[in-house]
Amino acid sequence: MIGRLTGTLAEKSPPQLLIDCNGVGYEVDVPMSTFYNLPALGERVTLLTHLVVREDAQLLYGFLTAAERATFRELIKIAGIGPRTALSVLSGLSVAELAQAVAQQQAVRLTKVPGIGKKTAERLLLELKGKLAPDLASPAGMASDAQSDISQALVALGYNEREATAALKGLPPDVGVADGIKLALKALSK
Repeated sequence: MIGRLTGTLAEKSPPQLLIDCNGVGYEVDVPMSTFYNLPALGERVTLLTHLVVREDAQLLYGFLTAAERATFRELIKIAGIGPRTALSVLSGLSVAELAQAVAQQQAVRLTKVPGIGKKTAERLLLELKGKLAPDLASPAGMASDAQSDISQALVALGYNEREATAALKGLPPDVGVADGIKLALKALSK
């Protein structure tokens, strides 16, 4: 099993990378969350990996964080969810956002990921319940019910998850829902 690669980033073509490890080039598929945080071409990179051996191929998947790899492994254990779908989920939602969606049983958040329909989203919620790290289910800035309501309101207004989370970080922890929405909208308009 190949558990980690360290080498020079030779090529980037979403979602695939080519990592040169002392003259051997490894093709690695990564989620977009990892892809966006990669260094420039020619620089060193270290990825945690997961190797999938099939009858017709050996595929290597890479992740910058252990949490991403662990979540990927939980996703591919679910019947009907293959590595490509798992990468799509991790590209559409961060690990923390996925854990929060599972904890709050929000199928609608999962259906926003390309390739995930209502039935698949409901199956993911059922299968992943209690399997994702509990500390990820309530990340910093999402601890209170009021902040969760503010986040949902921002998403309903058309902001994406990352924008809503960023806006929540600037709010006082004890803010009410109505005041929090006003303050978050002011922060987002800047």
